Amino acid sequence: MIATMLTGVLLLLCCTGGTAAFFLSELGDETEKADALASWGCGPIRPVDIAGELPRFAEYGDAQIRNAAIIIKVGQDMGVPSRGWVVALATAMQESALRNLANSGVPASLALPHEGVGADHDSLGLFQQRPGWGSVTERMTPAYTARKFYEKLVKVRSWQRRPLTAVAQQVQISAYPDAYAKHEELASRIVNALSGGAARTIEINGKAVCNAAERGQIAASGWTAPIPGGVGSGFRTSSRPSHNGVDIGAAKGTEIRAAATGRVLVARCDPDDRGRRDCDVDGHPGKGGCGWFVDLLHAGGYITRYCHMVSQPRVSPDQIVPAGEVIGQVGSSGNSSGPHLHFEVHLRNDRTSRGAIDPIPFMRERGAPLRSAE
Repeated sequence: MIATMLTGVLLLLCCTGGTAAFFLSELGDETEKADALASWGCGPIRPVDIAGELPRFAEYGDAQIRNAAIIIKVGQDMGVPSRGWVVALATAMQESALRNLANSGVPASLALPHEGVGADHDSLGLFQQRPGWGSVTERMTPAYTARKFYEKLVKVRSWQRRPLTAVAQQVQISAYPDAYAKHEELASRIVNALSGGAARTIEINGKAVCNAAERGQIAASGWTAPIPGGVGSGFRTSSRPSHNGVDIGAAKGTEIRAAATGRVLVARCDPDDRGRRDCDVDGHPGKGGCGWFVDLLHAGGYITRYCHMVSQPRVSPDQIVPAGEVIGQVGSSGNSSGPHLHFEVHLRNDRTSRGAIDPIPFMRERGAPLRSAE
């Protein structure tokens, strides 16, 4: 599988290099660390400069983005894979809005510079950690709290593959575990901006590979390509202006995977133009309908659609499906001229054609590009 991923068009935009198989903190000087990070090869991957000029985000001020930089830098220094930086950042975004929060329960003798008052009498800092995480002084030190978070994160079983919400909850034990997911998209954007694109990488044999998330491998952004085939018919072409997705060629029976963690909105047979629900037979051009199909709702209001499955989907409405989980198999049901996956991406929770966007740039930005047909 890995050999296939590292050949042909797939790696046209990708490079490989050393990554989290070692702790960067064990390397020598800063130059050596920079060289190691640059070898990741996902564009200008670089160690975060927490003292330098940082990019601006409308959602956060300079102090908050500097706290984000500290969280990412600690992850880099510890050698935590970049998926961990996204998880840590999303967690801190939910817990403190990236502000180093103190509260009225802190004794005056232990008062430290801080950026606001927390809601909980004994939860402090970027991650709102409680007394068991360390002293007041330690919990009010951003680098310390980030390190403690990562130390617990990497002990969570299969943390790189599991949904961000589930992993963050296992570390934090929050009263509102579902709230973390809404920050994943922006956390990925901040990681990319501060590190030079690390949210687009996946880990393969101890090396980071850029823009290659497929076959169940999940990019640090939390996304993966639904199947590894090449795109044939594109989004709203001149010959097919109402084609609201892309067609990815693949053999019948090829496993289709959830492109990101999401909740199943629809999993059923789409009726054809005559109202017939006969998805268990191959369709034909002009028949109409999506055949057997699935719609998934993801954090951020994104919806992905998977059409023309060979048989009834393996998932059911309201089921939570992790990224990379098999949801069905490629077929040719519905309005189809042969086995392929019709794949759509929609914005703003809008399942109609008004919400549809071109999946190719969308998936490429998340490190899970849809390949061109070879």
